[in-house]
Amino acid sequence: MKPKSDAAIMKSLSHCMEKMTNDGYTANFGVVDQHLQHMDSGHSYTADQIQIVDFYRFEGESDPEDSSILYVIETSDGRKGMLVDAYGAYSDPEVDEFIKQVEDIKKKKGQEK
Repeated sequence: MKPKSDAAIMKSLSHCMEKMTNDGYTANFGVVDQHLQHMDSGHSYTADQIQIVDFYRFEGESDPEDSSILYVIETSDGRKGMLVDAYGAYSDPEVDEFIKQVEDIKKKKGQEK
C-alpha cells in the first residue's frame, strides 16, 4: 500500500493535528482575556510574543458548523502548539480579535486549501 501524501493527509482536521503533533507542535493553546494561553501551564502570551507559522482551513461538507481553522503556533520562549477555532459565522470573537493583533502570520507555500 502506497503511503498517503501530506496533501492528502491535510484534508481533515484530525489528520492535520496528528501530523503537527508528530512534527513537535504538542502544546494546546486557547485565547483567554486577549492573551494566548498554554492550557496545561496557564502561561499567557501577548500577540507580539507569538508567530503563526502556518494555518489550515477546513470546510464541513454538509454543515457550515463543521468549518474550522487550525493555527500552528510558535511562542517567543520556544513553545510549539496549535489553536483550533470554528471558521466563519461560528468563530469565537475573542479568538478572532486576538488573531487580528498577531503581526507574524505565515502560510507555507503549496498547502493552501
